[in-house]
Amino acid sequence: MISIAIMGACGRMGSALVQAVKNFPNLKLAAAVEQPGHPMVGIDSGTVAGCPPTGVPVTDDPEAAVAAADVVIDFTFHTVVPAVAECVRRHRKAYVLGTTGLTPDELASVEAAAQVVPVLMAPNMSLGVNLLLNLVKQAAAVLDSGYDAEIVEMHHRHKKDAPSGTAIALAKAVAAGRGVDFDAVACYGREGITGERAPETIAIHAVRGGDVVGDHVVMFAADGERVELVHKATGRGGLAAGALRAAEWLATQRPGFHALRDMLGL
Repeated sequence: MISIAIMGACGRMGSALVQAVKNFPNLKLAAAVEQPGHPMVGIDSGTVAGCPPTGVPVTDDPEAAVAAADVVIDFTFHTVVPAVAECVRRHRKAYVLGTTGLTPDELASVEAAAQVVPVLMAPNMSLGVNLLLNLVKQAAAVLDSGYDAEIVEMHHRHKKDAPSGTAIALAKAVAAGRGVDFDAVACYGREGITGERAPETIAIHAVRGGDVVGDHVVMFAADGERVELVHKATGRGGLAAGALRAAEWLATQRPGFHALRDMLGL
């Protein structure tokens, strides 16, 4: 039995994880963590997530939570990640990180943890999205710069970062498939008199509204035809299942960075 601690347990993804743990017989919820002062601290995590009680109350003590777990699953805000990564490193626990929008300094804290523990970091834990990343790379290798690459993502009105980490990962998959430097060809939206589209550009556009969990469209547009690769998340269950499956797999891996594509054999 593998015990897990969920960081950010009262958030959208945290609640989805609490709800989904019951579907994984090899996993046991050991701790559900929120920030000090959160109104749900002390309440059963299942009650907070809208499912049957788990017997695990929400806590604001990350040290004790990490110590009690084999694997830590982190869906906190990016500014919280360095503290979690340091705690994971000290306690030598496997670390599944789904938080996006990390700054270089925040990412450095995760890299430090990966020196001593296994870390799986993914902008999107959906198995479907990770398959999509692989398909996009393959498509980009065939559909060269004669096909204009445009990526459009849409998320709910509450999402704090833009574009999504998944959209950036998809754009980097296009760049990798074409063998080009992503930073040299990336374009984030357009405004004003932009001139004609440069053929090598890989453009990313962010849309926000309503309660959309996450839509991503990768378009390869040429004269006379357009190829679209699409993923639409209609709920967070798929994301939670991917993260929990990753926790099962990561518990037996060596220190260092790992990816969902490794788990999937892509």
